[in-house]
This record gives sequence, C-alpha cells and structure tokens, in this order.
Amino acid sequence: MSKLEDVRARKVLLFYNPHSGNGLFKNNLDYIIERFQAEGLVIVPVRAAQGMTIRHVLKTMHPNEYRQIIAAGGDGTINICVNAMIENDIDLPLAIFPAGTANDFAYYFEIPSDIDGMIDIALGTSYTTADVGKVNGRHFVNVAAMGGLISVSQKTDPNLKNSLGIMAYYLKALSEIRNITAEHVKLITPEETYEEDMYFMVVMNGKSAGGFRKLSPETEVNDNLLDVVLFREMPLREMGTLLLDAMQGRHFENKNVLTFSTDKLRIESDSDIATDIDGEKGERFPLEFSLLHNRLRIFTMEDDI
Repeated sequence: MSKLEDVRARKVLLFYNPHSGNGLFKNNLDYIIERFQAEGLVIVPVRAAQGMTIRHVLKTMHPNEYRQIIAAGGDGTINICVNAMIENDIDLPLAIFPAGTANDFAYYFEIPSDIDGMIDIALGTSYTTADVGKVNGRHFVNVAAMGGLISVSQKTDPNLKNSLGIMAYYLKALSEIRNITAEHVKLITPEETYEEDMYFMVVMNGKSAGGFRKLSPETEVNDNLLDVVLFREMPLREMGTLLLDAMQGRHFENKNVLTFSTDKLRIESDSDIATDIDGEKGERFPLEFSLLHNRLRIFTMEDDI
C-alpha cells in the first residue's frame, strides 16, 4: 500500500452506470457531490449510456487537472473505464464505488457497500497497485471465463439480479447444469501445455467471479501472474457438489479441477466456446493472454491489503 503525493488538482471524473445494482448509487448522487464539494473538489459526471463515451471524454481531458477517476457500477462498468484509461494512456488513481450485482473486483479490495464508506476511501490518500489482464487486445480487471456456465451470467434476468443479487447467479447455475456439454481445449503456457475436456474455466486476476467469493482465494492482484481454474468434464452427479465446494473454496483438491499460475497463456479449441470478460460478452478463440503489471492504482482503506 502506498500514499498519494500532494495532489493539487481539484477535479474528479465520476463515471457511473445508472442501471447497475438496485439504484443505491443513483439515489445518492447528490450526496456524493456534496461530500466532494465540501473538500473543495469538483465532480465531473460522465453517465454510462449512448452518446458521449468515456473513451471520448478521456481522449479530450487534461489529466493534470484531475485528482482521480471514480468508476461507479459493477465489474463491467469498471472494465469499460479501465479499457478507456489504458487506450488513452491515462494514469490517474482509480476509486471504485461497487454498485453492481457481484462487485467481484471491489470485493478483492474490501471496498465497503455503504456510500459513506466508499466516499471516505475515495477522499483518502492510500492506494495499492493492481495488474490488468489482457486477452486478444482487450483488457480485463478481474476475470476472463469460458465454457458452458458462461450463459448463466449472460442469461440471468437483470431485474432478478437487481432484486436477488448474486443469489440470482447461483439459482441460474443450478438450473443450467443438465444442459452443459464438455469442450476440448488446449492450454499453452511458457512452462507447460495441457489438453483437457472442460465444462468451465476462469483466468483470474482477482479472487472471485460471479459471486463465488473463494474461486481463487490465493490470487494476488499485483503479483504479475494470472491464476487459471479449470473444471474438467465429470459425471453430472458430481457437478452440483463441486459447485457447492467452489462456493466455500474447497475445490482445489478435487480431481476434477486443474489449477496453475502463469504470466502468458494461449487457449485453443476447435469449438465455438462462449466467453465472458468481467461479466460482459468476451472474445472468440483462440485466446491470447498476457498482463500489464501494476498498471492501476486503486484507492484502498488505510489498513487494507
């Protein structure tokens, strides 16, 4: 954890998704502006919607006028913001206001769910660095996933997610188990090559995905490594038990799970496998993974990380 140097810039760019979560952020927007103005900071809001995009805003901004950027929404909103920052070579520190369903990236940094807690961290000076994953030219902050269960996130009703939160993912996953088919993949790293028939796999930069908080509990967000967790083909009667184990972080000793860490990875398959990047539709195979080490500075609590 590090401290921001004396920053005299008085603007704060706030990129927010009004449709994320249950409306907690949108309903407190005026209060957020009030808190920042009380500290002499001017909020510049950018709404995630059609029209002027965050990429255009960052392309035309003068970074030396800004203290920081805030991304308010779910993992997908943070992903859009970070991709725009990298595309435009913006290196401002980033504060996260978790306002989505799972908020997996914010979970890693133990960002609180109450508005005052979020604001207190954003107004502070403590930060930690974070790697950014890259797949086929597109960046991700938390996870790239692929396989039969990807449809869970992409098919889950937004209204159900807003009302039930991550429980909506669990319910959808249970309903989809019988429809999953295994896909053959080849995983190539600088150290080793694997060939597997898999139901599902994730390439992690964070610890959790889809609300599975202990999916990769040993992951460090700034260790210059990606952590791979692959669920092999197995009898369906074993899948339900494995999913429950994954919810509790007990899946690593299971014979049906392959795990390893690497800084580079290529995944090949003859099948058209569904993919997902930070909760949004992902890239097509083959997939080339790499990392940008310590590319982000994320605001954290004083004693965090």
